[in-house]
Amino acid sequence: MNVVPAAAGTSSGGSALLLALLLLPLLGGIVVAFLRDDRTAKLTALTVSIVELILVVPAWITYVPTGARLQLTLSVDWIPSFGVHFSLGIDGIALTMIALIGVLTPIVIGGSWADKLPEGRSAAGFYSLLLVMQAGMVGVFAATDVFLFYVFFEAVLVPMYFLIGRFGGPRRQYAAMKFFLYSLLGGLIMLASVIGLYVVSADYNNGVGSLDWTTLARVMHNAPTNTQIWLFLGFFVAFAIKAPLVPLHTWLPDATAESPVGTGVLLVGVLDKIGTFGFLRYCLPLFPAASKDLAPLVLVLSVAGILYGALLAAGQNDMKRLMAYISIAHFGFIGLGIFAFSTQSIAGASLYMVNHGLATGMLFLAVGMVVSRGGSRQISDYGGLAKLTPLLAGLFLFAGLSALSLPGTNSFVSEFLVLVGSYPNAPVYAILGAVGMILAALYVLWAYQRVFQGPVRGNALVGLAGGPGAAGDPAKVGLKDLNIRERVVMAPLVALILFLGFYPAPVLNVLQPTVDATLSSVGLADPVGGK
Repeated sequence: MNVVPAAAGTSSGGSALLLALLLLPLLGGIVVAFLRDDRTAKLTALTVSIVELILVVPAWITYVPTGARLQLTLSVDWIPSFGVHFSLGIDGIALTMIALIGVLTPIVIGGSWADKLPEGRSAAGFYSLLLVMQAGMVGVFAATDVFLFYVFFEAVLVPMYFLIGRFGGPRRQYAAMKFFLYSLLGGLIMLASVIGLYVVSADYNNGVGSLDWTTLARVMHNAPTNTQIWLFLGFFVAFAIKAPLVPLHTWLPDATAESPVGTGVLLVGVLDKIGTFGFLRYCLPLFPAASKDLAPLVLVLSVAGILYGALLAAGQNDMKRLMAYISIAHFGFIGLGIFAFSTQSIAGASLYMVNHGLATGMLFLAVGMVVSRGGSRQISDYGGLAKLTPLLAGLFLFAGLSALSLPGTNSFVSEFLVLVGSYPNAPVYAILGAVGMILAALYVLWAYQRVFQGPVRGNALVGLAGGPGAAGDPAKVGLKDLNIRERVVMAPLVALILFLGFYPAPVLNVLQPTVDATLSSVGLADPVGGK
């Protein structure tokens, strides 16, 4: 077994650090699975996730934005006869996504601390699966061998399937199976393209097939456009399902509605980003001619998602399904930014991948806190909740304002860059996307108004009050505002949303060189003049 040294500009310590980020949650998940005491399982999982977050810090510091495209690299022979390696490395986009995973996982564990699990299910099983999924997601973003990426792409389905199917809501089995089948189908289609990519690459790599990303990015632009289109479509379908883009989105509302709240945060906050990351890491650099030819199709699907997701969100009565349609609309903005082909739009899309995870993650957690108090996901079962839980109401509104991209919040920077950067190449799509911003204000503020404003009302609150006659008296309704644990869980998200809203430079500086390299790989000039 041969170990390939780290690339120039990295170090063996950096390589070990990236491997540690992958193995720590995996080993932690295995340990947690064998614990019998619920509190010990929770504390162990939380400790592992916090250590993982601490390890992200030196990875961020070690990464040099102006250095090599892939850094902290490590490559070990895996299947030599096919040239497959266990290869890890990160660019700026992968680093920010791994950092997002590091931030959200301990928040999800803390937010799920008091969740009541279905009968017969253990805390050890739940938190073990969360950590294993964290390891799989890190592997997806860190893999630099296409076959290894495919393995992690499929592997993350397993813990998510069980998190939904064993720990979710009443229709959890249906939702888990639908999620699994959609994702598995996309993965199998991608596998066909992976095999085709290996075969075709031999024609442009001295007769030697390769699945190494660096090699493929160097040689595949020589492939005929028709060949690129077929290979592109195999990857694109898998990524469009995962993202999800309309019309391949139908698994998401069911999966989100039936997921435990913490699982839902990771599902819409990180796992779905694998699709948009795939567009940036694989579709554009490996198939540049196909990306340019098929960009109009992707732009149509993206804008359709923005408008469709916004309209469906406005009509939702189920708060968890509302989160799903908000995400569909937001992923439309990400797709628009990527395939508008400017550095501003791609930078905005890349930043949006981070900001959506923070804003929607916080909003999802707030929804979970409402549901845990009222026992219902239906918006119509609530009203006037701000009189009973003013802090929860304030945080729900704050997260909602970030989701609708209010200036001063993190999402505004992302959407502004996407729309400004998209306009030169795709003015009609940018204008339609701006309409989606207006609709976002409708569905967020309307949901807030129905749940939190007006007199205390609704079946959830009346039931807790003990009868209709007591519903109008807040003192008689058995609800408490956020406790210390819930405040601690929400505080980092508030801080990050405000920080990135006013000062996004630390993240944009890490993203920008990778964005420039991605656009350059497509062979297009930047229509807005770069940074």
